[in-house]
Amino acid sequence: MQRVDAAIIGTGQASPALAAALAERGKSVVVFEGDLVGGSCVNAGCTPTKTLRKTARVAHLARHASEFGVRVGEVEVDFVAAMTRVARVVAASRNSVTRWMEDTERVSLVRAFAHLDGRDGERFIVRGGDRAVAATAVYLNTGTRPRVPAIEGLDSVPYLTNETVLALRERPRHLAVLGGSYIGLELGQIFRRLGSEVTIIEPGPAVAGREDPDVSARIGTLLQDEGVQVLAGHAAERVLPMEEGGAAAHELRLHLRQQATGAVRVIHASHLLVATGRVPATATLGLDSVGVTRDDRGFVPTNGRLETNVPGVWALGDINGRGAFTHTSYQDHEIVVANLDGGERSADGRVTTYAMFTDPPLGRVGITETEARVLMGEGRRFLVADFEMANVSRAKEEGEITGVLKVVVDEETRRFAGATLLGLGADEIVQVIGALMAAGAPYEVLRDALPVHPTVTEFFPTILKQLKPLT
Repeated sequence: MQRVDAAIIGTGQASPALAAALAERGKSVVVFEGDLVGGSCVNAGCTPTKTLRKTARVAHLARHASEFGVRVGEVEVDFVAAMTRVARVVAASRNSVTRWMEDTERVSLVRAFAHLDGRDGERFIVRGGDRAVAATAVYLNTGTRPRVPAIEGLDSVPYLTNETVLALRERPRHLAVLGGSYIGLELGQIFRRLGSEVTIIEPGPAVAGREDPDVSARIGTLLQDEGVQVLAGHAAERVLPMEEGGAAAHELRLHLRQQATGAVRVIHASHLLVATGRVPATATLGLDSVGVTRDDRGFVPTNGRLETNVPGVWALGDINGRGAFTHTSYQDHEIVVANLDGGERSADGRVTTYAMFTDPPLGRVGITETEARVLMGEGRRFLVADFEMANVSRAKEEGEITGVLKVVVDEETRRFAGATLLGLGADEIVQVIGALMAAGAPYEVLRDALPVHPTVTEFFPTILKQLKPLT
């Protein structure tokens, strides 16, 4: 059995950079990957969906070209060409990551699913395919997989997930989406703009239910204005194929129950996308063989240094429950490497900034106004302000006035407690607030800053002068 310094299981966003960093420090590294190199981001998340989002946005802008004085003919989306472009971009990214690891000295890439299998003295045994190594350190970066709910008849139809929907080469006539959170909303809007009829089914009272009610309502309205049918407050109870002799064999029926009244509603669709969340891919890692614990949801708890309860085993990325984002996974590797070099970096207290890539996008950091109200019950006090995107000069010039800018400030510390930005450039702009929160800077730094005109960001001084106590 080969003895190595480190074994990395999974090639999520943390792994390639971690493998290279360890190799640069003279460590021998074996990386195991049983599926596609690059993890969710490269293969089924950020890279393909944002590539397809661009096609959808171009089509949307073309349909509205006359509003800008541009005449175009009938807008037609070549769905096969669009999906082929997605596959091409994904393949290039995946191949680049693969070559990076394969060409890095002291790094060996093993294409097999791997698991822990006890110890060899002080080392950990990791097996994958016909390869077994005894590693001094093990880094877990296996990410998540789609959560499939227990719905009667779901296994009788060829449902899609955010992973398999990207393999389509025929545009859905009618895409039904189970789940009104980030993945469902992003893909629902994309496919609507690509020409599909889309229905989003959300059991909660509103889509984007983690947001303030006014923000959730805005998101629902912007989707409905584009022709997406939003059925909030409806739960899927049963899925059935269409009757024999009816529509095409792949068409299906969904039986929904309205949560408030109990009324049953039946809708027909050609395709069903299940976007009801993600679960950590930890069940087959053999964690019990070395004593690594999981919580009741399958996540692997860690301390701020990303160390598990077993010294010598780290958990990075989505599986540690510290942020299901590409950027948090990548930063996890930075924290680990910094600490291996004698530093004191920690994921505890990390300010996590993130976005939902609808169009316009939603940028989020810290707490919402709703969450601030809950904290007021513990004696905290907050200042809040909001500003309509319709009043932002740049938004009016771009013809993209949908959205709102909302900020929450801790009244005692004068620091930002959170921001919710919906609108033009929100995914980029929110990082300004995130950086100030990470620096612990008072909000006056941004209020008194000199911004660039004409931008959306230039309105922060105006917004911050309107702060008032949250009541």
